[in-house]
Amino acid sequence: MIASIADPGVPTTSAPLGHALVELGRADERIVGLSADLAKYTDMHVFREAFPERFFQMGMAEQVMMGAAAGMAQVGLVPFASTYSVFATRRAYDWIALDMAEPNLNVNLVGALPGLTTGYGPSHQATEDMAILRGCPNLTIVDPCDAVDIEQAVPQLAAAPGPSYTRLLRGKVPRILDRYDYSFELGKAKVVRPGTDAVLVSSGLMTMRALLAADALAKDGVDASVVHCATIKPFDAATVVRELDTPRAAFTLENHTVVGGLFEATAGALVRAGVRAQVDPIGLPDEFLDAGALPTLHDRYGLSVDSIVARVREKVARG
Repeated sequence: MIASIADPGVPTTSAPLGHALVELGRADERIVGLSADLAKYTDMHVFREAFPERFFQMGMAEQVMMGAAAGMAQVGLVPFASTYSVFATRRAYDWIALDMAEPNLNVNLVGALPGLTTGYGPSHQATEDMAILRGCPNLTIVDPCDAVDIEQAVPQLAAAPGPSYTRLLRGKVPRILDRYDYSFELGKAKVVRPGTDAVLVSSGLMTMRALLAADALAKDGVDASVVHCATIKPFDAATVVRELDTPRAAFTLENHTVVGGLFEATAGALVRAGVRAQVDPIGLPDEFLDAGALPTLHDRYGLSVDSIVARVREKVARG
C-alpha cells in the first residue's frame, strides 16, 4: 500500500509520472524507461504497460541501472530511470557523478520516497538526498509540489541537456497548483500566492502545505505569500532574494533535512547578494527519523499544516 500525502480536500491524480511519460513516449520514440525492480512503486509500470519494448527491468542493481541509462543516452535515447531515492543517492552516487554528470548526458533519474514520504524509517527515508546531490556538477535537481508540476516537468526534462534528478511523488499525487496562475518552468521559482505579512519559500510537497497554511492564516488576518522553488539546482536566486528582501516574516519549507537543501541554498543566495534577512527554516531535523504513520510523523517533525500555521502566526505576532 502506498501511503497518501494528500491533505483533506485536496484532489489527486493517479501516477502522473507514468502517464506523462506515456504521452511523451507517443510523440518521441527516443524515450525509454528503466527500473531497479520497483516499477510498480515508482509509477513506471504505466510506461512499461504502454511500451514494453522500451522498458528495461534492471533488477536490484542500481549502479548497473545508472550505467545502462548513461549508455542509452550516449547513443541518443532519452532515458528515465526510477528507483527509491535512498537507493539512487546512497548506493549509486559514483555512477550518477561519473557516468551521467561528468559527460553531461541526458539521463533523467526519478527517486521515489523523498524526505518524509514513508513511515518505514531511515532505511527508506531519503531525508538528505538533495544535500548529497547538490554538489554534483551539471546535475539539475527538481522537487515537484504535485501532479501539475510532474506533468509539466517531464517534457521539459526530456528536452533539457544534461542529467536530472527528480524527487518523485507517486501513487495518488495531490493536485493543487492548477488552482493558481502557475506553470512549471525549469530553473525558475514562482510566486504562486502573493502576501503582505509573511513569505514562505518552499519546495516539493511543502509548497502544497504552504498554500494550505496560507489559506488558514488568511482566516486570522495574516496574509502569506508562497514562493515555490520547483528547481533546487540551478537555483533561482534572483527571484528568491527579491522576495525575501522585505520586512515580512520569512520562512523556508522543505521535506528534507535543514542541512544542505532549500534552506541553505536560500541562505547562501542571501549572503552572496549582501541581503540581511532573518529566515526561519521549517524542515526535517539533522537526525535519523522515527518510523510510524505519516500523519503522526509530519506532526512530530513540524511538516503538517497546523504546525506551519502555528510557526508563522507566532512570528508575525512577535513582529
